[in-house]
Amino acid sequence: MSGPFKNILVYVDGSEASISAAMYAIILAESTGASLTAVYIINTRALSDLVTAHIFIKSEEAEYQQDLEKDADRYLKHVSKLAAGKGLEISTLKLSGSVNKEIKNIIKEDNFDLLVIGGVSQIRSRRDEFYNEADRAMRSVSCPVLVVKEDEQLWDLFESL
Repeated sequence: MSGPFKNILVYVDGSEASISAAMYAIILAESTGASLTAVYIINTRALSDLVTAHIFIKSEEAEYQQDLEKDADRYLKHVSKLAAGKGLEISTLKLSGSVNKEIKNIIKEDNFDLLVIGGVSQIRSRRDEFYNEADRAMRSVSCPVLVVKEDEQLWDLFESL
């Protein structure tokens, strides 16, 4: 089977919404024959902002980054197991940097033709809107974006696959 998408990228950040997005991306890739890549981006911009704001000292930044690296490995492994359970091969990437910039770069460099992300968060202020990197990426990437909202039907669909 083939569909309009050949190369799908799903952004995973450890949130429940991003795991739902990964599940939907697995369903979509399996049903269309598209290749699937999951990416976790360690937000080093946010880390440096925490140091600048004196919330972290430099040594805490390194320790926190190590924790984030472990989280990235854990979530990418989880998504890989979900895909393997459905008989789907998935590539995983762990990157560091600004989430928005890294997503745009990887889409451009690797010719992804669909970005799948978890449900968009409710914007409470202009500051929230400015700092939500995934939302910024969604608005600025060069390919279509599929926003997956969490619901019971997704879980049922995934289980029935």
